Amino acid sequence: MALVVQKYGGTSVGSIERIKAVAKKVISYKKKGYDVVVVLSAMSGQTNYLTSLAKQTNKNPKKRELDMLLSTGEQVTIALLAMAIDDLGYSAISLTGKQANILTDNSHSKARIIKIDNTTIKNHILQGKIVIIAGFQGCDKKGEITTLGRGGSDTSAVAIAASLQASECQIYTDVDGVYTADPRVVKNATKLSVITFEEMLELASLGSKVLQSRSVEFAGKYKVPLRVLSSFEEGQGTLITTEEQQTMEQPLITGIASSKDEAQLTVQGVPDQPGIASKILKPISDADIEVDMIVQSVGEKNTTDFTFTVRTDDYENAKNIISKTAKEIKAHKVYGQNNIVKVSIVGVGMRSHAGIASRAFSALAKEGINILVISTSEIKISVIIEQKYNELAQRTLHNTFELDKTKKQ
Repeated sequence: MALVVQKYGGTSVGSIERIKAVAKKVISYKKKGYDVVVVLSAMSGQTNYLTSLAKQTNKNPKKRELDMLLSTGEQVTIALLAMAIDDLGYSAISLTGKQANILTDNSHSKARIIKIDNTTIKNHILQGKIVIIAGFQGCDKKGEITTLGRGGSDTSAVAIAASLQASECQIYTDVDGVYTADPRVVKNATKLSVITFEEMLELASLGSKVLQSRSVEFAGKYKVPLRVLSSFEEGQGTLITTEEQQTMEQPLITGIASSKDEAQLTVQGVPDQPGIASKILKPISDADIEVDMIVQSVGEKNTTDFTFTVRTDDYENAKNIISKTAKEIKAHKVYGQNNIVKVSIVGVGMRSHAGIASRAFSALAKEGINILVISTSEIKISVIIEQKYNELAQRTLHNTFELDKTKKQ
């Protein structure tokens, strides 16, 4: 019998009415002959509420205790869904991450899944039960409750689907699929029927909020077919799968993503000598600050200018650190800005077509949009621009590559 894993996000289980609607959707798959495993997030807003309670109690709570607290959010929804399914005459059982034997490392608040002993889950399935598992959590080898951090419930669902060799992992959200761009910004954005793991991973990491990059990376590694669906309306959604399973030639560009969580720092007049990049970035890395785009350009009199981007929240800290480093290496000055945005175009079709970058840059130039930093890879082009041009840049690129005409099957 085919098995599907379904994950429902916080908005999908945000009220008793919505939980009852999810119960009916789950049962509809059971009626079709599927074995069903469900992974749930906490009710919408609950994790933030619990976090605020913790901060009111202790401004710097221990991560172990924070995990203990936050894990209760999912326990509420799994129990309520099991009750709702039972009320409709079907057998269900709820399991915490620990009861489902999801083993993680001991990094509280950002744990990573090591393995899943699926014996308990399989036994319940064999008994004909719908198994409902708390997302976002597991336990380490000492039995301590851990949480998986941002996008943790998606990651839980994909890992469970991989462990059970599910035919599909369905991610139910408040959107009905993956679009060529944010439809709130680009009105003629098109919903994609199919997208590759590689493309989705790039879009997710570059600012698309449909899926977290961690879950997509996991799905691609274990080749678990992912499908993004709406909890509130019927439809086929968007299938995320391997490139080999595509049935049509890839378009040049698949989608556009934007991230406002960007800040730029430049160290000007850096001595041009071996190892200087390491001297600049090591103190940043030691402060656990993630660096994204890096550009090094030739300056004057045997110097270079070194530019990199960090998350907006890390900007002030990174600027203080780099200012100290600049004095040590005798660089001329440090400057930066945090009113910037990163806009990216993604598509595996780039591999076999030339001239895409020049088309993109020319289109932006015609709109008077100045590019501050450029970064490219085999299937993506990212530019840093002033934040005020964000929406204009997305619409311009979407029209330039005629993504409103995209048809993927």
